[in-house]
Amino acid sequence: MRSPKFILTYFAFLSIAFLSLMACESNEKQANEGNENNTVAEEEISRNRALIDVALAQNKSWYTHWSSDLGEFDASQFELMMTDSIDPMEMPERNPMLKGDPLFPYQIPHPTGNGTIDIYSYKVEAQEAVGEPFLNPDSEVVWYREDGMKERLLFMGPSGMFEDGMWLNAEEFLVFGYFQEEAGYRPMAWIINVESHELLQFQFAKVSKTYESHSYINKKIKQIDLS
Repeated sequence: MRSPKFILTYFAFLSIAFLSLMACESNEKQANEGNENNTVAEEEISRNRALIDVALAQNKSWYTHWSSDLGEFDASQFELMMTDSIDPMEMPERNPMLKGDPLFPYQIPHPTGNGTIDIYSYKVEAQEAVGEPFLNPDSEVVWYREDGMKERLLFMGPSGMFEDGMWLNAEEFLVFGYFQEEAGYRPMAWIINVESHELLQFQFAKVSKTYESHSYINKKIKQIDLS
């Protein structure tokens, strides 16, 4: 008959072996899950960069404006800097810009007719004393929905500007603009999912030291008669 000491030692060994096996399986599972998560993240970044490339190809004016200053300019040079959720400011307000308003042509209609995105009306103001538009220091992106509600999706102070945008599909809207840093002016891209209210912020790898802050929007608004 084996001694009690031997039996205790035997069962202790089995317990250690079992725990070690469970730990190995757990570590392997975590490693597999980590690899799967990394793969999903990489696929999502690749998808978003593809969307930015499509937007650059379709928005030749913004692409040309910045590439003439910074040279090679494509989505591979945009790095994802932030993923965040949006807490949109929502209020009852129908779109005040109707046909005949000088900024009406610059609104961006939803692909299926669910209202429009407006980038410029907060930025541009008319002054009776001058014949050209007055530009506010702040910028915002708002969605005037078909149901009569207004959502503020993005807001930025004088440290940058929203310059242009486009619907990528019925749920995602892309905004082009820039941030002003100590080093210079850095092109930016924001992808907003208006359904899930998720925000992705991308920044360009290079900055411009000589960029004129209102140069792009001046090209867009110079033909507007606000008299």
